[in-house]
Amino acid sequence: MSTLSVYRLKQWLKEGKSPLASRLFQIAKSIRFFELPTPRPINALFYGLHKTITTQWQAFTHLVFYVPAFKGRLDAYGKRILLYGGLPFFSGPLTMTIGDDCRISGQTTFSGRTNSENPTLTVGNNVDICWQTTIAVGNRIVIGDNVRIAGQGFLCGYPGHPIDPTERALGKADLDSQVGNIILEKDVWLGSRVSIIGNVTVGEGTIVASGSVVTKSLPPFVLAGGNPAKIIKPLAINHSETIKEEMYYEA
Repeated sequence: MSTLSVYRLKQWLKEGKSPLASRLFQIAKSIRFFELPTPRPINALFYGLHKTITTQWQAFTHLVFYVPAFKGRLDAYGKRILLYGGLPFFSGPLTMTIGDDCRISGQTTFSGRTNSENPTLTVGNNVDICWQTTIAVGNRIVIGDNVRIAGQGFLCGYPGHPIDPTERALGKADLDSQVGNIILEKDVWLGSRVSIIGNVTVGEGTIVASGSVVTKSLPPFVLAGGNPAKIIKPLAINHSETIKEEMYYEA
């Protein structure tokens, strides 16, 4: 039976006015939504079994496949790398090094600008790079120790396209003047969906609120937010005490 015939049959079952079409449609729905009358303990057992199998499988593939494959793409790496959710995507030429105790989502994208001489990404120790983060390296991006990048972060070292619409329509590459370096000093925390545009340094210990777009450098130990991001207030840092701040950014 052709695809068109199947489509017409479905339309006749759903919209047909005859008693036969209505009856067949009800039977098809009953079959589609059929459920086994399993009691709650059995459902809980199946869910526990599913979690056990998937957790063990993820641990196994992480150990024997994903981490070795990830290391195979790096130029240098430290100890105790943790990947979760698979293997990050790489595109373009990129020299990448990471330190010890880094945790990186498998849904992260790392890219290097093709027209740059040697795009380099340097990641320090104890760094978190969460899911769906994109790091596009124009010339150089440095991520310092203890940096936290929450989900859907975007470090934009190069735009990928020229500003001129005619050149863009012709598929030409971006210009060198559009490329910039990004430096995140140690202990920086970027909230969810933060974008950092090239030629920006975010100072030590600074926190950037969720959804912000950083287009200019930020000093150390401030809370910044907005589009474009601006300083909201300084952070009173006392390294001998626990810092408690009520903030509206997301982890």
